[in-house]
Amino acid sequence: MLANAHHPKAPGRFGRHMARARRSLWVLPLLASALFVMAVLLWAYRAELEEQDARRTTLITDALSSEAQLRNRLDAEMAFLQDLGHQIDRLPRNSAGLAAEPVVKEGLRRLWLSVTWLDANNRIVAHVPEQQSSPGGRALDVSDIPGVSSHLLLETQGEKLIVRYSPALLLRRGVPWWLSRKYDVQLIDGYEQVVASLDEVPLRFDSHGRDTYKVLVGGNMPGAYLELTSRELPRPLWRTLPIVLVSGFLSLMLVATFLLRRQVARITRAEDAWRTEAAWRQAMEDSALVGLRARDAEGRILYVNRTFCHMVGLEAGQLVGLQPPMPYWPPDVLDEAMLRSQRNLEGRAPRDGYEALWCHSDGHLLNVMVFESPLIDVHGQQTGWMGSIIDITARKQLEERERHRAEAMAQQSRLTTLGEVASALAHQLNQPLTVIMGYNAGLQRMLADAGYDNQAVLHALGQQGEQAAEAGRIVRRIREFLTRRGPQREACDLVAVAQRAAALLQRDLHKAGVQLQWQLAAQLPPVFADPILLEQVLINLLRNAADAMTGAARAASPDGTCTIRITALLSGERFVRLDVEDNGPGLSGRTVEHLSAPFYSTKSDGMGMGLAICRSIIEVHHGGMDAGQSSLGGARFSFTLPVFDPHAAQSSLEDEDAQAFLESDYEGLA
Repeated sequence: MLANAHHPKAPGRFGRHMARARRSLWVLPLLASALFVMAVLLWAYRAELEEQDARRTTLITDALSSEAQLRNRLDAEMAFLQDLGHQIDRLPRNSAGLAAEPVVKEGLRRLWLSVTWLDANNRIVAHVPEQQSSPGGRALDVSDIPGVSSHLLLETQGEKLIVRYSPALLLRRGVPWWLSRKYDVQLIDGYEQVVASLDEVPLRFDSHGRDTYKVLVGGNMPGAYLELTSRELPRPLWRTLPIVLVSGFLSLMLVATFLLRRQVARITRAEDAWRTEAAWRQAMEDSALVGLRARDAEGRILYVNRTFCHMVGLEAGQLVGLQPPMPYWPPDVLDEAMLRSQRNLEGRAPRDGYEALWCHSDGHLLNVMVFESPLIDVHGQQTGWMGSIIDITARKQLEERERHRAEAMAQQSRLTTLGEVASALAHQLNQPLTVIMGYNAGLQRMLADAGYDNQAVLHALGQQGEQAAEAGRIVRRIREFLTRRGPQREACDLVAVAQRAAALLQRDLHKAGVQLQWQLAAQLPPVFADPILLEQVLINLLRNAADAMTGAARAASPDGTCTIRITALLSGERFVRLDVEDNGPGLSGRTVEHLSAPFYSTKSDGMGMGLAICRSIIEVHHGGMDAGQSSLGGARFSFTLPVFDPHAAQSSLEDEDAQAFLESDYEGLA
């Protein structure tokens, strides 16, 4: 086995072809250079064609624009001639009168060479100007103007007005100066004869490969063409700069290919060694149970392993290159995650790691433990941070279950203790209450038999009997609640229950000098609870608030009064919240868990059972109880209860009936 490993078999035909191909890799740059040169030549040829097309397009555009300017100039001159024709009736029928007309003077200064007026028999009525003087003093005829002349004809009232003008002068004044720098501009007729030109000698020359274009002028110059010929000769392709550069590039590539050939074998061996090492490293990183993440100094992800990808539910291609905020950060803690990321990038990450909340791509949350360490390059410089991430979601869930189990055991212990105490108290209270109710009923019958008619006394006895019966019901209901029998829940108005509890304590509160304030939200929905038990909770909270506001609290108040404020409002969409606040001494940092512990009391004569029972009542109604600092300066006790839902209420009542049936069977068996 070892011999075969150290002395492999000779490669086959395919292996020999592959080895020969690897040794010939140095030819590829030369072939690529040749292809590049061909591509550059093709590009240069196409660029030359595009440049020719562009020059041709510009030439046509300039020709059409110049033709439009000439035609507009002739149309304007024709309009001036028409204005002159409208005034022919009032003009003197002689050359002097025609020459004195402002339109004629202006036309002769612009473009006109002469104006001739013919009558209906084509006889000359007037001709302006009669003669022109040359710079040498001799008479200047129209034929002295370079090039041929053209005319404009207007027939009006049977007579004719003929205006002669010079096409050469029209070109000079109608074609922009910059256009004459680029082109030879000429007017030619249908026989290719030059009518007028911007040059001094109107001769027609061969274009010699230059670009040329002609367009029919039309309008008031029928049969005439405007021809533009480029003054610049096209440059041959082989004289262009790209061809020279390509030739030099090809020479350099030949030298570079020779030098590259010596390095091919060495580079190939180095790449094989690098691939082997990279494969080992990748296998080790992918087999690790810890997620790995590399980031640069700006927080951009450079690398993630397979465990990290499985942890967040994203592929490596989706993660590499991302900058904060990351897609696996929950939206509700995005600001906190950004601050923590900035702290870590600044080098202030905890050495023992830190816990973070991440979000999988399918939406479920996971708790992770992150350890950051500097990422050092081969030069010893820190280029980023390498993070090791451990998924601690299972551990967190186990801790949460243990916490809930401990709370449930504490709640069960508290209820058991309270049940035993309540059973003893109920047994002791039921006997005197029964005796009171018996005496009350007997006394009322005796007074009725004796004909006693004092209504005040009879009403007081009736109220005494009702209150005694109510006390019995309260004791029985609390005993049933604390002996694991469910409350008698129904849809009830929490505000009405609070007002009824305040009415029962109204005399005590007034006697203690306590002012009661109400802050009730409009149209609160009913809650699903036992109204008698809720009434006892509110009575206990109101009495505790009144007892807490002693003389010291009254003296500390600005106006010397004690205030209790009851606030009821909607908490979210499924719960109603009620707060009982006072301006007493406060809780001194104590929590609701501390205050509701059985047998704990801040009063010298207290039993420490009130808040414990209140908290148990609220929790059995699927609510929650809380305590804190009030805006009045004292304590605040709050509890929330679920809003009444007919469907959920029916299901809950069926579950309670089934549980009560099982408990009754169990008690019977016991």
